[in-house]
Amino acid sequence: MTQGAPDAAFPDGFGLHRGNIGIKDDTDDVMILSAGEGATAAGVFTKSRFAGPSVTLSREHLADGRARAVVVVSKNSNVATGARGAANAAELARLTGRAAGCRAEEVIVASTGVIGVQYPMDRIRRYMEKLAAAPSFDRPGSAWDAARAMMTTDTHPKVASASAGPARVVGIAKGVGMIEPDMATMLAVMTTDAEVEPSALDAALRRVTARTFNALSVDTDTSTSDMAVVLASGRAGPVDGAALEEALHEVCLDLTRQLAADGEGAETLITATVDQARDEDQAKRTAKSIVNSPLVKTAVHGRDPNWGRVAMAVGKIYDDDIDPDRVVIRFGDTEVYPNPVTPELLESLEQYLASPEVLIHVSLGVPGGGPGGLAEGSFTAYGCDLTDGYIRINADYTT
Repeated sequence: MTQGAPDAAFPDGFGLHRGNIGIKDDTDDVMILSAGEGATAAGVFTKSRFAGPSVTLSREHLADGRARAVVVVSKNSNVATGARGAANAAELARLTGRAAGCRAEEVIVASTGVIGVQYPMDRIRRYMEKLAAAPSFDRPGSAWDAARAMMTTDTHPKVASASAGPARVVGIAKGVGMIEPDMATMLAVMTTDAEVEPSALDAALRRVTARTFNALSVDTDTSTSDMAVVLASGRAGPVDGAALEEALHEVCLDLTRQLAADGEGAETLITATVDQARDEDQAKRTAKSIVNSPLVKTAVHGRDPNWGRVAMAVGKIYDDDIDPDRVVIRFGDTEVYPNPVTPELLESLEQYLASPEVLIHVSLGVPGGGPGGLAEGSFTAYGCDLTDGYIRINADYTT
């Protein structure tokens, strides 16, 4: 199970402010990340029809591929708040711009928490006006501190880092419930000191998102506030594009695994790999079907090697070229179908399912042009087990 970066400061060219504006009782609930002139940026956002004004505003502000600041408000999503909520998001961008020394149009606004509650604007104004009068930004600042300020029901902050030549990539993320991505998922902010053009940064983020954040699911529910953004300060100069994308992928995959492992109430990270599929789309739909199945999730939680539930999850992918006689199902390296399951095998599988991470590997055996005359589509999805802790957290969320 991934543990994230042990000691991560943001790359050169970034400054961090964090504090409490009065939404949370006694912990940081606002985080501002600032960058210098010339920073490039890209982002992907939820497709939810109930997307909040933070998403709408930030999408507009990122249209030119430039941004100088990100502000994240925790414990209030500012979703379903009407015209007043939209005006408040725009005002937050203006206030942040004053504090960070940039225009409102250069600010990305993110918000996470309870839906349908207006921002406490009097508190926000007082806090931000005080900050603008005496700006306080750590340079470069601790990514761990920034990640803590974004947390809602997360049990710990999520940070990851990697290198691309002379440049670094450092990312933070939050979100352990209401997670079934339809772009990215949750809130994630990646930073790099590489010099990269907006179009190249946008293309790299979208390719990486498809195999990381879009491969994540905790509970099949797509958030109204999801976004994943990346900012590049340019301080390290240009780097090889492939190396930068690989580092970005490494960071995003690390964060994806951390988020899945910390799913609300979760005790086990579930990794579902599907190969020998017709194409990536078929493999992805099948892998998502496995990690999203409540029956599979509860079986893993109960250490019950019930491979029939995995067969069920594969079977409801109604593709004619999926033939049960060609499918192979494994828990870890152990084949459970079509091999007969012996009592000794069941005992060893129960021990395996008690591991912090469980791999479910399904080969669809679809005919194709690959080795052995089989198709080569593959995809890996990331999820978690379903526990009574998840029910308790969400039954009591607003109370």
